Amino acid sequence: MTETKTRERPAAVNLTASAEQRVADLMARAPDGAIGVKLSTPRRGCSGLAYSVDYVTEEAKFDEKIETPGGIFYIDGASLLYLVGSTMDWREDDFTAGFVFENPNAKGACGCGESFMV
Repeated sequence: MTETKTRERPAAVNLTASAEQRVADLMARAPDGAIGVKLSTPRRGCSGLAYSVDYVTEEAKFDEKIETPGGIFYIDGASLLYLVGSTMDWREDDFTAGFVFENPNAKGACGCGESFMV
């Protein structure tokens, strides 16, 4: 009898420590019924796709599920193709705060940074 070796599949998106902490902060004050935070790429903006992070109340069949120390992080199944290999970070300075994405699939972005194209 031969033993089958399986390799764990890497997460579609890598979260930095500060992004994981932000997920934990969001889940600590999540509305009732929220089971996690979900990243999706709705169509909008000058370049076609935008990043959107929202609370989620139910798990969808094809969503990627990443367990972080502070809560569950989901990636919309329809958005995976646009996000594979990306890194998500949380950055704050004196004037702005928000998630920042390094996406190797993005072929361009609008001037204001609100949307991207693949």
